Parts: sequence; structure tokens; C-alpha cells
Amino acid sequence: MKKILVANRGEITLRIMRTCREMGISTVAVYSEADRNALFVRFADEAYCIGPPASSQSYLDIEKIIDVAKRSGADGVHPGYGFLSENPKFARRLEQEGITLIGPPASAMEVMGDKLAAKETALKQNVPLIPGSDGAVEYLEEAKKVAREIGFPLLIKASAGGGGKGMRAVYDEASIDEQLTLAMNEARSAFGDPSVFIERYVTSPRHIEVQVMADTHGNCVYLFERECSIQRRHQKVVEEAPSAILTPEMRKEMGECAVNLAKGCNYVGAGTVEFLVDDQMNFYFLEMNTRLQVEHPVTEMITDVDLVREQINVARGEQLSFKQEDLQIRGHAVEVRVYAEDPQNNFLPDIGTLKTYRRPQGPGVRLDDGFEEGMDIPIYYDPMIAKLVTFAEDRDKAIDRMTRAIDEYQISGVTTTLGFCKFAINHEAFRSGKFDTHFVNDHFKSEYLDEVDERRERALAAFIGATADKGNAVKTDQTVLEQAAVSKWRLMRK
Repeated sequence: MKKILVANRGEITLRIMRTCREMGISTVAVYSEADRNALFVRFADEAYCIGPPASSQSYLDIEKIIDVAKRSGADGVHPGYGFLSENPKFARRLEQEGITLIGPPASAMEVMGDKLAAKETALKQNVPLIPGSDGAVEYLEEAKKVAREIGFPLLIKASAGGGGKGMRAVYDEASIDEQLTLAMNEARSAFGDPSVFIERYVTSPRHIEVQVMADTHGNCVYLFERECSIQRRHQKVVEEAPSAILTPEMRKEMGECAVNLAKGCNYVGAGTVEFLVDDQMNFYFLEMNTRLQVEHPVTEMITDVDLVREQINVARGEQLSFKQEDLQIRGHAVEVRVYAEDPQNNFLPDIGTLKTYRRPQGPGVRLDDGFEEGMDIPIYYDPMIAKLVTFAEDRDKAIDRMTRAIDEYQISGVTTTLGFCKFAINHEAFRSGKFDTHFVNDHFKSEYLDEVDERRERALAAFIGATADKGNAVKTDQTVLEQAAVSKWRLMRK
């Protein structure tokens, strides 16, 4: 494999291309008109515009991407995450054209992409499942019967869905009619499939996922777990590895379940098996993501394994470069997702120009991003600006290092989640490890981010004062003011 097309955009495309460059592999970028000046376009060896900003006319257009792959002579395609990364139709079209997908086979995507088929596979592999319906539920009376059997509260979930779409919590029988109708309509709108299933609602869940890697020679390993319980709108904001609550015995049990599930669908490449863990430390299969995860860097930090390099080597037909017994956890890693979102307005996306953009640096700091100062945050795509990762010898030091890195990270022009992330990782619940997926509802209020960071204000005042003392005319620099106003919040602990 000498040339790889990355069928994606932004920070994940840059991250993949950097590993390709280290391996001596040429890279091809595809981009929309909105991304013409993006960093990943400039970094690639070749770049091709494939259409207007809308994803449906660019990054989701299978035939355009395959046409570029053929014209450029790419012999492999890495889909990153999102867009076409879990699309079996795309995988089959690449196979038809003799182009290698750096990912699992289409058959594995189909099994794990259908939640009911995934649950059936998990059942066959003796992976624990949350009590619920055996299959899709289509009628009200059937739903009520299942609800009475498993008890309230319960969850109605779209069979073909994810990201919280088509999901409804039901706390009593009186509301099941309305919630079932809403869930089915949303599933039909989002995924073209109204099928839903019902399962018991785990009221205080932890979201813990296990990274797996498999090759075409029958080898499959787990690279330990990631804790992903700090979420908004059922989507992750803060991740860490390893989890603060797993014992070595439970870690091994969950890892082996993840490996068995991967083997059950003939999985190849990097994948993630997600579990819910209840307040009694019982774990249940949730779903499998058949791609590289956004939060893969924390796993790389604690295992010293380049997951993208392993993906490429597996796609070449090579065996995994390590065995299960070779893997060890070293230190602790924390990741925060830096979104252009307003935490004080229900995390609604923000758009604008990055007037100030200063990256944090120093020991144990990794930043995967795709922007630079002066660039616009486009309205057409996910609002994530970067993934900020810190690594240290233990959890407390990794959190302290993340706090320092957030303080150094200066962004103005758009509102970001940095303030919320600093609040979250320093909250007593997070520090103690006693938190779950309801962290935002239980512990966060928008007014906690209202107060001005006095340290930065004092620094600005000192700067202006020092300039005045020198007898210079005080000309207030707009950039300095913007930097001082970046974090209009003070860390608050409960």
C-alpha cells in the first residue's frame, strides 16, 4: 500500500496523514468547497475538490470519492470516523474497484450497525445484555407487554440509530404510547428505519468502552478501556483511560467479552465495544462502533500503540505487531473535546472566525486539531475544533496537567467548551471517580461559568500598567483584550 486516500476532513484526516507520512505512504485528500483552505488539504500530497459544502454532495458522495481514488491511483482508503466510516455500501464499492478499505468488512458493519443483530451476536457470545425485548417492537400493545415484563423505567431505542436519535426514556405505562410514536418517527426521519426495541433503563450508568484490534490471521486483542461518561446530548465531551473504577478482574472480563464479540462477527481492524456499567458494577453490552473512535488518543497514550499504523498494517494483510500479553497500562490519559459550542446555552453550536488561536504546549500535552488562527468554523459540519489530550504517571497528575493545558489554550471569536471541561474535570464528583452519564444534569449549571477569571484580568491590568509606567502611549491591543476575555469563568467546586 503506497498511496492512501483519506475520505474525511479536519483533525482526524491530519492525524491519519501524519502516520502515513511516517510510514512512507503518499496521501490523497478530498475536500468540499468550504474546506478549500483547510490544514489537511495543504498537508496532503494530493488534494481534490469533490463538491459543495453540504456533506451529501461531498464527503458522503461515494461515487465522487471512488472516482478520485481511481484517478489518483490510491490503493487504500481510510474513512476516519463519521461520514462513510461505517457504511457497508461504501465498503462493497471499494472492494468492487479493487481498492482496500482500511477498516472492517461490510458484513461486520452490517451486523454491528443493526442494534438488534448486534444484540443477537452478543447473546451468542455470552456477552451480558440489558434485559429487554427480543426484537423490534412495532405496536403499542406489544410495547406495553414488554414494558410490564422488564419494568419501569425503560428506554425505547432506534434499531438502526445512534447519538441519542430515536431514543426515549419512559417512566410509567401512561406515557409509553406517546414516547413510542415519537421514537419511531425520529428513527424513520434520521435513519430511514422506524424499528425500535425496548430495554431496561439503567438509571445511574457509566459509559465504558473497550478498544479491540483484529487481523486477518485470527488474532484479536483488547487494548483496555476508556471512560466516556461525561456527555451532553448523549455525546461525549470528556474521556479518560483507564477508567477509575475498574478492577483488574473486571477489566479482563470486559476485555474478553469485547474480543469474543469481535470474533463473533469476523471483525478485522480497529473497533470499539461499548458497555454500560450500573451502580452495582454489572456491565452490559451497548453497541459496537466499527471504526476508529474520536477518543482513540487516550488509548494510544496508555499503551504506546499507534492505532492508525496498526490499522494500515492489518489492511495490508500483516499480523498484529503485539499479543495480548504484551500490552500493559502505563500512566493515565485524559481527553477533552474542544467544541465550538456554548455551554451556557444548552451547548448549542457556535460559528465564527478564530480571531485568537494559541495552542497549549509542554510535557505530556497532545493536541489533535485542524485549525489555525484566522480560519472560520464552518456551519456545515460537526463543531469540534480539537481534541486536547494530557498524559501523566497517574490520574491526578493527568487532570492537573489538563487544567494547566486548558488555561494555556487561548481561543476567541467563537464560544467553546473549554470552560465547561475545566469545570468538569475539577469537580469533586469527577476527581473522586463518583460520576455517571448524568453528570451535566446533576452537577452543572450555566451560571457556574459566568464569573470572570480574575487571574487573567489581573494579568491584563498589570500589562497595561507596565506599559504606562514606561511612558509609552497606552494603545490597547485588541488581541490582548480578546485573550484576556477568552475564559469568562472561574473554576467552581462543589
